[in-house]
Amino acid sequence: MGWGFFGHKVIQQLAIYGLPKDMQGFYHRHMGHLVEKSVRPDERRNTDSTEAPRHFIDVDYYGPNAVNEMPEGWAAASAKYPVDTLTKYGLVPWHVVVMQERLTRAFQQKNVDSILYYSADLGHYIQDAHVPLHTTLNYDGQLTGQHGLHSLWESKLPEQNLKDYSLKHEKAKYLANPEHEIWEVIRASHKDLPNMLALEKEVSKNFTDQTKFVTTERNGRTRKSYSDAFAKAYQQALGTTVEKRLQAAAQMTGSFWFTCWVDGGRPDLNALLITSRTPAETKQLKLEKKAWKKGRLQEKDLLLTKSR
Repeated sequence: MGWGFFGHKVIQQLAIYGLPKDMQGFYHRHMGHLVEKSVRPDERRNTDSTEAPRHFIDVDYYGPNAVNEMPEGWAAASAKYPVDTLTKYGLVPWHVVVMQERLTRAFQQKNVDSILYYSADLGHYIQDAHVPLHTTLNYDGQLTGQHGLHSLWESKLPEQNLKDYSLKHEKAKYLANPEHEIWEVIRASHKDLPNMLALEKEVSKNFTDQTKFVTTERNGRTRKSYSDAFAKAYQQALGTTVEKRLQAAAQMTGSFWFTCWVDGGRPDLNALLITSRTPAETKQLKLEKKAWKKGRLQEKDLLLTKSR
């Protein structure tokens, strides 16, 4: 799963701060709901067999330069490759476009429940596309003897180091070609892949098997995972890599929401609120945005999801 529950919830909240004023009040009113439901697509994987392929694309299956050569549109891609193959190796860029169309329609219909539902789900898939290991057959480092790298990169590192990350990102922008933009996200994520794999190997040289991993038992099962000490050293080696993907995910989530709202006719979202926003809500949003811009959201204890 992309970013783990913690990462998705943080990104979903950050995306709201980059929205234009005409959208921000509505999204801020529903921030708790959007943050909570940001992980719904991952939860759905337990009950819906069609869900898993929507979270990734193993783009390297199609060839060494497929990330730059594959058709961006679903019609062209499904004309070139069997749908079964596309489904097996992941649908995330195309599913983002499906969700974008549904959210746009929800704005056109001024349907609050649908706007919130598709905003939450769309954000999740966009955020997954920002994780390098969601773009490769080597999704957990299993092909290179680096088992567990997935949860290390997307869960453990953000949870341990968010306090040191800058959470400020660019404001949402209108996307003239969303289909192309999500593929640009895939390309940027995939570009980070060789370095993150190589750095894990490099950092490992300073650790023994006993110091690199910890073993835990739960429900009779033994689980091996990276140690806190290794995670710290790996974070130092990666520098701002995880931080920048997190920032980009927040900005792109907001940009897709903004694009859907514009394409949906720019409905008056404040008019869709059951009750008008109160002065206290306006003050709170102003406080949060100021802390966000100054990099003090965590210091001020304003993140809905707490890091450890």
